Amino acid sequence: MPSTAACDFVLFGATGDLAMRKLLPALYRRSAAGHLTDNTRIIGVARMALSREEFVNAVETHCRKHLATEFDVQQWPALAKRLDYVALDAAKADDYSRLAMALKDRDTITRVFFLSTAPSLFTHICQHLAAHSLVTPASRVVLEKPLGHDLSSAIAINEQVGAIFAEHQIYRIDHYLGKEAVQNLIALRFGNTLFEPLWRRGQIRHVQITVAEQLGVEGRGAFYDQTGALRDMVQNHLLQLLCILAMEPPASSDADAVRDEKLKVLRALRPILGHDVAKKTVRGQYKSGAINGAPVIGFLNEPGITNGSVTETFVAIKAEIDTWRWAGVPFYLRTGKRLQERTADIVVTFEDVPHSIFDSAHAAPTPNKLVIRLQPDESITLTISAKQPGEDMKLKAVNLRLDLAESFKTESLKSRRFGAYERLLMDVAKGNLTLFMRRDELDSAWRWIDPIRAAWSESDEKPKQYIAGTWGPAASSLLLSRDGFSWHDES
Repeated sequence: MPSTAACDFVLFGATGDLAMRKLLPALYRRSAAGHLTDNTRIIGVARMALSREEFVNAVETHCRKHLATEFDVQQWPALAKRLDYVALDAAKADDYSRLAMALKDRDTITRVFFLSTAPSLFTHICQHLAAHSLVTPASRVVLEKPLGHDLSSAIAINEQVGAIFAEHQIYRIDHYLGKEAVQNLIALRFGNTLFEPLWRRGQIRHVQITVAEQLGVEGRGAFYDQTGALRDMVQNHLLQLLCILAMEPPASSDADAVRDEKLKVLRALRPILGHDVAKKTVRGQYKSGAINGAPVIGFLNEPGITNGSVTETFVAIKAEIDTWRWAGVPFYLRTGKRLQERTADIVVTFEDVPHSIFDSAHAAPTPNKLVIRLQPDESITLTISAKQPGEDMKLKAVNLRLDLAESFKTESLKSRRFGAYERLLMDVAKGNLTLFMRRDELDSAWRWIDPIRAAWSESDEKPKQYIAGTWGPAASSLLLSRDGFSWHDES
């Protein structure tokens, strides 16, 4: 991959978890691969009073920790020389004069302002950047999720940020869209003709999208207690995966062509209102249990969680898309913390054969399934029926499996397999908006989510408890069993 043009990456919240765990290691990898020009700089911005040397040492410590064996002492100086640090309070206008000094005489270089901060600071930061003339025509701003906590707050943030940055300068990031496996999902759908005739009602019975975590709130109790799984995962990650699965083929790979088709899916989602919320959604909350044999505490005992909190750590939803292609095909969404496995799977179950020619129950064909695993290992598996060896006609489900890691294990290809933030940061530098949410996409997602959230808030029913280390509350299984289905891991 060729180097990008010179760029100043300005990372607000540079001492925080996301910057140290994901963003700076991602920039290290790009630097080590030779993808950053000599004139590219990385300027950390945070309230903590650090010298440049202290910041560089902190970045090195975290890169060593999070990159492990990937960290190369000989490659480190190439990144270290790019690093600078500015201590400022993002809410104080006067502090931005220090950032202005750090950016002096570099007005013609692309500026990427990455806001890895609380959303409540987004508008303050943008307004102060503008007041100090730091927003140039070549500037871009990256907004981390969650962008607001509902539709009205998202609109307010977008209005205020949009008064300073043009829409083509705003990059609303969902790191899931940068994952290699999600890119492969796009390639599977639009780079092959095999599945397109089958990708519709009449051929597909139902679709499942699961993003499961074994982790708990991991020290982010106060944040998570105000957010919950619906806002943290469904509103962005799961709905974006649903859009890629369900959208019509775009006319090209142009950013707006792709995002136009995703928007159509979001607008076609059937609203879940009133009594349907209880029928089509399940919210849960983990209690104490065990993960990989080790005991873990329940959500209500986590630091930072308010007493008696009703914040959900698990969500399951039956979603329906009112279009000719998908009418009558349910999409089941599921996500949660402290579940049995860490996995992200998409399971497409096809219709049964219209008439079985086999007499024996042992010869009854099982439904074909396409299982796309996004993490931890990336693979695509197609389940078909085949005859078992022997005299009798006995059918058995067999898997045709494409192991993506195995298929692309040669060193030359391996070097091009970038992580989500590595890809997305370079896309920002190059001005490629394809993998970032447009404002109307975000608004449509919130419009679908808000009635669910409101119904939960008005209900006296608390989230259903589930033991940590299981697949969530029993009501989640009931959600599918009412339609005659079961979750893939329960089949």
